Amino acid sequence: ETAKGAVLEGRAAIRCKGKCRVVPLPDRLRRILLRYCGERGITSGPVFVTRSGRPMHRSTVWRTVKSLSADAKVQPRKVYPHNLRHLFAKEFYAVDKDVFRLADILGHSSVETTRIYTVTSGYEHERRISSLRLVL
Repeated sequence: ETAKGAVLEGRAAIRCKGKCRVVPLPDRLRRILLRYCGERGITSGPVFVTRSGRPMHRSTVWRTVKSLSADAKVQPRKVYPHNLRHLFAKEFYAVDKDVFRLADILGHSSVETTRIYTVTSGYEHERRISSLRLVL
C-alpha cells in the first residue's frame, strides 16, 4: 500500500515491532494531505519524501515533530511517537467512553491493555467528585 493510496483510502497501515496497526485518517487531514500531494506533484508512493525523492526516514519525521513542539508549547522531551498514541487514546476515551471501541482502534487484543489509557489522575477524580455537589 502506498502512502498516497492510504490518504485516498482514509487509513494507513503502520508496521512497527512486528505489528501492523491501521490508523484511520480524519477527513480534514486527508484533504490537507491531498492538497500537499497536489502542490508537490505526488501522484503515488510516499507522501513525505526527501529532496531526492526518497521516503523520509522515521527519525527525520520524529526530529521535525520535536522541533515543532515549541510552537505547540509542548516540552520537546515529552514528544515521541508513543506519547502521541497515549494522547490520542486519552482524548478519544474522554469523548467516546467506550473502552472496547478504543481497544479495537488501537489494535489491542485485550481490553486490559487498553485500560492503561483510561486511568485518570487524582486531580481528575477530585474535579469530578466536586462537580457532583454532594455537600451543599
